[in-house]
Amino acid sequence: MQTQISRRQFIRLSALGSGGLLLAACGVSTQPLTPTTVPPTAVPPTKAAAAAQEEKVLISDVLDYQLTSDEWPGDFGSVTFKLHEGQYNGEPIYFIRTDAGDSDFAAANGLVFVPLLNAGRDVAAPLYVFGDGRAPVFSRTPAEETYTSLFQIKNVTVSDDSADLSSAEAIEQAVSDGKASLEDGSFVNFPVVKWPGGELAEDTERETYLGTGQLLGPVDTDKMTVTFKLHQCFPGSRYIITDTSIAAMAPMMSIPASPPNAALMDTGATDEIWVFANGLAGSGVMGFQPAIFDNQAGQPAWSPFWNHFTVKWTDESKAKVLRNSTEIRDLISSGDLELFNGVPDSHPTGFVVNCPVPVLAPNTFTG
Repeated sequence: MQTQISRRQFIRLSALGSGGLLLAACGVSTQPLTPTTVPPTAVPPTKAAAAAQEEKVLISDVLDYQLTSDEWPGDFGSVTFKLHEGQYNGEPIYFIRTDAGDSDFAAANGLVFVPLLNAGRDVAAPLYVFGDGRAPVFSRTPAEETYTSLFQIKNVTVSDDSADLSSAEAIEQAVSDGKASLEDGSFVNFPVVKWPGGELAEDTERETYLGTGQLLGPVDTDKMTVTFKLHQCFPGSRYIITDTSIAAMAPMMSIPASPPNAALMDTGATDEIWVFANGLAGSGVMGFQPAIFDNQAGQPAWSPFWNHFTVKWTDESKAKVLRNSTEIRDLISSGDLELFNGVPDSHPTGFVVNCPVPVLAPNTFTG
């Protein structure tokens, strides 16, 4: 049974890094593919990633987006995705598609190519995909403690029409009985947004980063769309939040827990992000300046699975706008920034947050 924290504890942790808690806090191509092989750990970049100079949509399933809006008081935009339907034990399940570890698969499906996803082989759950148009079959949902948003596609070839293909267990039995066969495909980041008995929470207040959820409306299974809050991050990125490995905090963050994703930190499938616990007021998760990615989406060393860190100015009067990882590392080395794994209260234990980037855009935060 997962341990949960109380709202009182959540507020206390949030004070140390409020939004940090957050951070602490079918359209699938069926062509068989062989996953791209990459080293388990990426070589750190020699210099900071350059910021986006113009707006660019990275994911073809993005139907609409806005960087800001006067429709709500919160300092965030919105992004609407095309919804995809799958099956879980014979019931409908709905998901979005954001990233893939195989370059050909990513290009064919309009996803962000993320080589580091291949380092998550031991974490990924199977996702069964068919070539006859039937909905893909999921092996995990956010209702389970074993849920992960990282999947490996298993291309299913059916040789006996009598085979039961209604669930992951049934498919594996069909394979064992010689009625079907499997071929490994790409590793993918396909966050589930609606599942039997639940769905991602809607923010009915639309005032703060966390609020009461990360959706700006219920999952629309009639129009097959879902709209997320769209948050700003350096360098030049706009991201969404779908799940976190830190199960105890997930309920207060109003997103699903994905405990297996914690292992991605050890396999080399994550990229680093730094969230600010003090300094200049802004739209960041803790109420200060926007966070900083080590790399920009689309670069080989980037991953949507954040290895979450918090930094705190040792002398807040020296706080200034920071824009890239080189500045962060230099100030940590000089002692101007104090570094925490995860958030201050979780240090030295870190955690992972799944934050895909559907849009690149110039940063607007100036302090």
